[in-house]
Amino acid sequence: MRNTSVDIKAWIDNRPVGAYQWLIMVLCFLVVVFDGLDVAVMGFIAPSLTQEWGLTKAAFGPVMSAGMIGLAIGALTAGPYADRLGRKKILLIAVTGFAVLSLACAFARNPWELAGLRLLSGVALGAAMPNTTTLLSEFLPQRNRSLFITVMFTGFNLGSGGGGLVAAWLIPAHGWQSVLLVGGVLPLALLPFLWLLLPESPRFLATRNASAASIAKVLNKLGGRFDANTVFTLSEPPAQNKAPVSQLFTTTYRTGTLALWATYFMGLMVIYLTMGWLPTLLRDGGLPIERAATITGLFQIGGTVGAIVVGWIMDRRNPNRVIATSYALGGACILLLGAFSLESSLLAVGVIAAGFFMSGAQTGLNAFAPNYYPTDFRATGVSWMLGIGRFGAIFGSLIGGAVLSMGLSLPALFAMLGVPAFFAAVAILANGVARRRASQALAV
Repeated sequence: MRNTSVDIKAWIDNRPVGAYQWLIMVLCFLVVVFDGLDVAVMGFIAPSLTQEWGLTKAAFGPVMSAGMIGLAIGALTAGPYADRLGRKKILLIAVTGFAVLSLACAFARNPWELAGLRLLSGVALGAAMPNTTTLLSEFLPQRNRSLFITVMFTGFNLGSGGGGLVAAWLIPAHGWQSVLLVGGVLPLALLPFLWLLLPESPRFLATRNASAASIAKVLNKLGGRFDANTVFTLSEPPAQNKAPVSQLFTTTYRTGTLALWATYFMGLMVIYLTMGWLPTLLRDGGLPIERAATITGLFQIGGTVGAIVVGWIMDRRNPNRVIATSYALGGACILLLGAFSLESSLLAVGVIAAGFFMSGAQTGLNAFAPNYYPTDFRATGVSWMLGIGRFGAIFGSLIGGAVLSMGLSLPALFAMLGVPAFFAAVAILANGVARRRASQALAV
């Protein structure tokens, strides 16, 4: 095509998903798998490491919390840089960072060295997730974007769950260091493929006035036939200024930004409260620890299926309402857990259902956020939502012990676990109002 004008987003939206988009999906999926492995790794090696170093659980606490703090810092800082320098460049730096730092953690000599390395590793991990989300979203047609992104996010569950199997296999023969070494070597092995095969977003290139030839080169891999004479455009208003974070608080996006933050914060708080403290809650209720751990694991299984189903429905219905309904049903399922006997098989069914709806909604929100913001500050919007949400995870982990120590009955405890889910549902519905306002300025 020569001397023609092409709207990049409209062109991608009107085409089927091709082999190159599937390749991008697989590469981003693998990044998320290794991200999940690295985030969860300390929980798997903690028993062996604390025994070898003679540490108490309290002494090991800074190591566990350092990673979570790093995740929040990484998410908050990565987005603005990705909106300036490019999604691919920041993603490559992030993957290199958490791979090298995982290797370094294997050689830590004391808990303070390990905590420092985990803080830095968390920063890199926090930078990776929002950039995979943003990059993949900008290559997908609107009609099935949510499904693809939620499928990508199931890689996190695969990585975190698979890490347990890797740890069980390696630690008895090779020690806890071997798990960290594997967690570093695998993403390093992926790096050459990311460098060679993963493209920069053509929508980002257009916002940075890149040459038509460079944009055409990417789009031609998706099935286009463009050349340097093609004029590429974006049907988005130009940014009001060059500070991406400040764009989140302009009149058009302020309400929606705050609604997304509140929703993600509440959702992660519920999930971390449930996943982190449900085994203790069930054990204190009289169940053997093995059964308590098994039942808690069902939450993740339900969440993996829920993420895919919610993403599929989001592409066919109003995504605000789909996510809000899923959060509300997740909260209802958690409330109902208090009505089941601990010996009842309905308890396991209820945990699966709670995971299905809660994790489904949370992952769906990851797919929803890129659609809310324009290309100029999309990575910033997504990463800041994830970063603020991380504080919900930290808060949920911290208050769980205090909640359990209140001496409440099981129904009352489950009620306290479920209530924030209803706040998340209300917050995302408020975002629907803000989204209609934003759509007047941007066709997403």
